[in-house]
Amino acid sequence: MAISTEEPKDESSPQQGQASKKSDNRQIRDLEIKDAQIIFNSVWADIESEYGRENLSFPREILWLNGAPGSGKGTHTRTAMEYRDFTAGPIVVSELLKSPEAKKRIDAGMLVGDREVTYLVLSKLLDPSFESGCVVDGYPRTKVQVECLKHLYAKLNELRAEYLSTLLTHRFPKPYFQIIVLFIDEPESIKRQLLRGERAEIHNEEVRQSGVGELVEIRKTDLDEDAARNRYRTFKDVTYESLKDLREVFHYHYVNAHGSIDLVRKRIINELKYQSSLELEQGTFDRLAQIPVASRIVVHARQELVKRLDSYQEQESELFERVVSLVLDKFMPIVLRHAISGYAIVNSEDGVLDHPLASAMILDIFSERGYHATVDIQREEIPDKIDPKTFKIQTRFKKVFRIHVRFSGSEIRRG
Repeated sequence: MAISTEEPKDESSPQQGQASKKSDNRQIRDLEIKDAQIIFNSVWADIESEYGRENLSFPREILWLNGAPGSGKGTHTRTAMEYRDFTAGPIVVSELLKSPEAKKRIDAGMLVGDREVTYLVLSKLLDPSFESGCVVDGYPRTKVQVECLKHLYAKLNELRAEYLSTLLTHRFPKPYFQIIVLFIDEPESIKRQLLRGERAEIHNEEVRQSGVGELVEIRKTDLDEDAARNRYRTFKDVTYESLKDLREVFHYHYVNAHGSIDLVRKRIINELKYQSSLELEQGTFDRLAQIPVASRIVVHARQELVKRLDSYQEQESELFERVVSLVLDKFMPIVLRHAISGYAIVNSEDGVLDHPLASAMILDIFSERGYHATVDIQREEIPDKIDPKTFKIQTRFKKVFRIHVRFSGSEIRRG
């Protein structure tokens, strides 16, 4: 008998491969969002414990500046500051990262940990010198940091609403975030990085020879073409792709950084001149602040759902077990038969549903599992018996629980 040594062929279709890739990307994205939530909550808890909630006064306006290596962030940080009349210097993330491990990763053209960076940035932003506004150079740079920035914005809005109409209102202004991205292509970035390294070496040599001036620190990525290329690709693949998620949330300024310093300066100023008509004035914002934002309601609802389910298990264990068994044994087979449509109706007369808590348990069970369910109680009049004297048909009312279950249906690939 011949034995085949060939590797099994992958007979999956291109559509299946794309679907699998999309599924993997969604899972990665979900993990990043969860990681960001955990990281931000941990950082926020540390900062609140260290400074006190009433002292979490962040700048009224923050320009989050990012860009490709060699795009001129250092130069054009001043452009943004002067145009917005910020008096304090910029927050440069690379200068905050002075730990040996952070420096080692930076020299290799890599990024440092999201939690470390986020904590350092948020702590620095609480410096009173940044009260009117500031430029943050180099944050966010990863998808987790992008999500942390969204959480920060939500927290600042919460603080504004919490302290509105109190003596501390002035400490919690309406937050105003703008994203600025300076972009150049890979060849230009590598050229500028290496040129910067050459100029820095010449400068340092002159300082050593003359004894006048100060030595400047030189990035290893400015001295090695491969390291410079790796640094650019880290920006393009990680930072640039991550920042795209902020376009739908904040003012997002994408600036072509090719050309002279004066030309790029004009482009930045033209971008910053734009004021969206959708940006609410302070008074309007405060008027609406008492209405909670949808994202906050969702988080609160999830917390309450978990509490309710745990209380069912602890306080109504027997009833909870019966309801779970009913859903599993009777409801789910019907739901599974409607997996393609994403909508199922289940009718039940089970006696357990007469308990006042049973319907609430069903809704919470389905919600926890990712379904959207509603319960209707139908009262149907049905024949019961014949009156022996009048020979009239007597009826009775039957109570039927009708559960509507909605969920994401299956997509059918048509050949």
